[in-house]
Amino acid sequence: MLFNQQFLYTPGPTPIPERVQYAMNKPMIGHRSQEFPILLEQAATRLQPVFGSDNPVTIISGSGTAALETAAANVLEENDDVVVIVTGAFGDRFASICEAFGANVHRLDIEWGKTCSPDQLQSFLKQLDKNIKAVIATYCETSTGVLNPVHELGKVTKELTDALFIVDGVSCIGAVEADMPGWNIDILAAGSQKALMLPPGLAFLACSDQARKVIQNNKTKRFYLDLNRYFSSYDNEKSTPFTPAVSLINGTIEVCAMIEEEGLDQVIKRHDLLKNMLREGLKALELPLLTSDETASPTITAVRTPTEETKKLKKLLLDKYGLSIAGGQKKLKGEIIRIGHMGYSTPYSMLQVLNAIEMATQQLTGNNVLGKATAKAEEVWIQHV
Repeated sequence: MLFNQQFLYTPGPTPIPERVQYAMNKPMIGHRSQEFPILLEQAATRLQPVFGSDNPVTIISGSGTAALETAAANVLEENDDVVVIVTGAFGDRFASICEAFGANVHRLDIEWGKTCSPDQLQSFLKQLDKNIKAVIATYCETSTGVLNPVHELGKVTKELTDALFIVDGVSCIGAVEADMPGWNIDILAAGSQKALMLPPGLAFLACSDQARKVIQNNKTKRFYLDLNRYFSSYDNEKSTPFTPAVSLINGTIEVCAMIEEEGLDQVIKRHDLLKNMLREGLKALELPLLTSDETASPTITAVRTPTEETKKLKKLLLDKYGLSIAGGQKKLKGEIIRIGHMGYSTPYSMLQVLNAIEMATQQLTGNNVLGKATAKAEEVWIQHV
């Protein structure tokens, strides 16, 4: 069968809306021109509600990992003590980044597929006899599809320490609630290619006033990722210290317009609906989910693949139905598949995914499951109409 289109449901990159593509195709302008400061200020300030930030969002040309490294490079100095909550592969990556800058990393390891509770963090911090510089958490753990209760973790951090609370929001910002001052978040990092509906290439960091003071006094050597350069360039000239990805910034403004038109509250509700439709549909097929309903992310769903048939599901979906999803990472490689449902996704998208999974499952197992998952998802959707 001829497929001239691949249907992208990975946890990133994600589909790009046509109007965003059109915005990115605007004629190039010089980044030292009179026009560029207007674009940058629009993007930086219109992103503020998405990040729940009191300050304009800093935009760096780089990947989501660049945002994480920027946070570490600008806060941590050699031999600083830092707590990293590790609930999956990306918490583990953040710990490795901190170690690269010579920090003493105290890992709070949580079983993959579970969230970190505030009680676990509280107990861990109380047993440490250290002056903690930062506590780092992952909002949505991309590798498992769990959503950590960062609002509660931030509260515990500030009650027990003077540390900065740094949050990796790469795979959920743009689809979930964020309230930096209300949740005690000092740095919130994200990337462009997830719920923000852009190609890879932009790193975003929102910083509190307290974080900016720490960054200003930090002695760690850095150059391209030195946030003091970005703060100074933006505050004085509404510019960037180095060449920005102008086309992606045009796209960012269009993404902000889409979020504003739908309403951020409605964007958040839509992602919850997508999560519930997909999870209930998968349950109808008796496919085991990695996370509980209470801790599941609205942007990523992880499905266990315990049998030989289910292990073949990812390849069959791509080869026969043109539907691209992701596999597991590190210790979960070969054990799960991951389905992204963030950004430019609608309830119809979930019906498409479940329809393909029904056909692939029937082809693999011989069991008649056609219509079971989609019917259940439709029941969930109709309750929200």
